[in-house]
Amino acid sequence: MTRHSVVLGGPDDLGGWLAAAARLAAAGIAPEAVEWNVREETASLFGAEPSPLPAVEPVAAPQAFRDLARLALCHGDRERFALLYRLLFRLQATPGLLSNRADGDVSRAQILAKNVARDRHKMTAFVRFREVAREGEVPAFVAWFEPEHHILRLTAPFFVRRFASQVFSILTPAGSAHWDGTALTFGRGAARHDAPDGDRLEALWLTYYANIFNPARLKVDMMKSEMPVKYWKNLPEAALITPLIRDARARMQTMIATPAATRPARGPGYAPIAEPAGDLSACRACPLHAMATQAVPGSGPDDARLMIVGEQPGDREDLEGKPFVGPAGQLLDEALRRVGIDRNTIYLTNAVKHFHFEPRGKHRLHKTPTRAHVQACSPWLRAEITTVEPDVILAMGATAARAVLGREAPVRASRGHVLHDAEHRRVVVTWHPAALLRLTTREEKRVAWAEFLADLRLAHEIAEGSPFTSPEPTNPDGHPADALAARGISGLPAGSAGR
Repeated sequence: MTRHSVVLGGPDDLGGWLAAAARLAAAGIAPEAVEWNVREETASLFGAEPSPLPAVEPVAAPQAFRDLARLALCHGDRERFALLYRLLFRLQATPGLLSNRADGDVSRAQILAKNVARDRHKMTAFVRFREVAREGEVPAFVAWFEPEHHILRLTAPFFVRRFASQVFSILTPAGSAHWDGTALTFGRGAARHDAPDGDRLEALWLTYYANIFNPARLKVDMMKSEMPVKYWKNLPEAALITPLIRDARARMQTMIATPAATRPARGPGYAPIAEPAGDLSACRACPLHAMATQAVPGSGPDDARLMIVGEQPGDREDLEGKPFVGPAGQLLDEALRRVGIDRNTIYLTNAVKHFHFEPRGKHRLHKTPTRAHVQACSPWLRAEITTVEPDVILAMGATAARAVLGREAPVRASRGHVLHDAEHRRVVVTWHPAALLRLTTREEKRVAWAEFLADLRLAHEIAEGSPFTSPEPTNPDGHPADALAARGISGLPAGSAGR
């Protein structure tokens, strides 16, 4: 029997394997006649030279098989190449083979794929980056990880999406991945001592981890299942796990014995703010400060009659440190102009002071703040309201309404009415300008724009103490994007609007 030798470029060379397997299967080469090798492993093998591939049209591998092979080929099992070729070869005669879970080859391939998927999940969960100082250059971050399988190339793009603006490297014994902000490259393996042991942010991370550890929900066996002990040696928080487990029962008993009225109102991981009127830039009450560029304070006269509260800063606001300067802010400016309100006479702020976002390539997409984020920022918002003492507050969006009123207030059901907060201040709820920018149909835009202008006018009338007449007629049929197109302001995709 003539044997065909295939030499792959690496242990995870899916493209090379598929190209060779598809031609061999098309030529009818039996699985037992094919020998699979990896180039970096052939130095000790005699005669491990690749055979010419048959000059035939390759078979088309079904997508379900390609998806299975994408994971299974990254497994550490040396027989994975032969197993998957055997499956591809058999698929030519039995197209529905992959649906037969009782088949030995199908079952084995699915087990390999499942193991690789689990290893990838552990990598995304347990990689810890440490900062490396580089004189005169932007900081770089390095992580060490020891995967069970050949998952580095498959998983590295996840970290690129998540940390697109950072320069980083992930080192493993078998290879390394490097992201310079524009390109992802791969290199040789490394040793543990090539990665740093700690950095200036580690103490902060350990403090955060200790504070979010909930002794009442501790299940040691489940925790070890999700965070196997073998990963602990490379996790900075591992040093805390044993004492936290040891003290869990005592901490839980203390929690039970503490009267509810004296417990902190904020959720786990959100430290109380001792002085709400202090330095907002130093706020560490919730984790949002770690990724945001800066906290964005309110802006406007401290005796303003009208205060407008939005949800949170957007991308532009985060970079410039000013509220409502992005697309949503420009739409608000247009609405203020139409109603006849001078922006310099109102106080503008947000319920949450740091930008909550999800990196997506080179972009940062808005994510809705959680209740805990709103609670952590509540002292700052309350301090602003107490200082300004506005005659009326316009809350834009459900998050702002909840922050101001202290209760749920759906926009559609609440707008158009005068509500009151716990201190009996008058509150008007309306749409957030970013929501208007995301609308798609002309009718939706027309109705929402008219409602937004009406709510803004109502709040202004209350602030002025008498009905107010706009200096120019408003056109409820006018779509805001139509009015702003000439100024270069356009609609935004869902999730990206500046708040």
